[in-house]
Amino acid sequence: MSRASDRAFGTIREMIVSGELSPGEQLVEEALAARCGVSRTPVRDALRRLESEFLVRRNDTQRSFVADWSLDDIADVFELRAMLEGHAARLAANRMDTITLDALRKVNSRLRQAVERRPPDIASFLERNREFHALILKVAASRRLATLLSTLIEQPVIWRTAHHYGDDELVRSANEHDELLAAFGRGDAAWAESIMSGHIRRAFHAYADAHRELAVSDASERKKSA
Repeated sequence: MSRASDRAFGTIREMIVSGELSPGEQLVEEALAARCGVSRTPVRDALRRLESEFLVRRNDTQRSFVADWSLDDIADVFELRAMLEGHAARLAANRMDTITLDALRKVNSRLRQAVERRPPDIASFLERNREFHALILKVAASRRLATLLSTLIEQPVIWRTAHHYGDDELVRSANEHDELLAAFGRGDAAWAESIMSGHIRRAFHAYADAHRELAVSDASERKKSA
């Protein structure tokens, strides 16, 4: 892949993941090329790559759109995450070192600080949460797991609905991280796997509640503007 294609891929992917491009929105090559500072050819390459990550869909007329996932689609993603990240936590518990464990504690401390702000700092929460899970995956030392999880963790729906999470869900996430740290400290692989799987399942239900709330809110806004 050329540098231009990589730049276009990174820019467009970030626009989707951050929520700047909304689910269902059409992706116009000319506009994206101007935004990325490249020609249309690298944009086409980038869109094909994003289609393979299920972030972009193409219709019968070959027009590209931001993928709009149903709740059933998201349920499948979280189910896979629960299995894969649970296994990663098991591997990590067996391979955990004191330096990484200390780094995880510091990251979760910063995550908790973000949660305890009023209002909560959602952007910082998301970044610290991503960092926490990335450290676990790193110490698990499985390239196959890392590859499989790379297209499941950073979905645009997470960013969009995290802003609708209640305070209780945010605090519970930090507390579950503390339980993981306790399991890692004990080197208890089965405990770590169980906590991580439950952590991901609980996150799905928090997401589903926020998704439904957002759907009701969007429908109400459409009625007002009609």
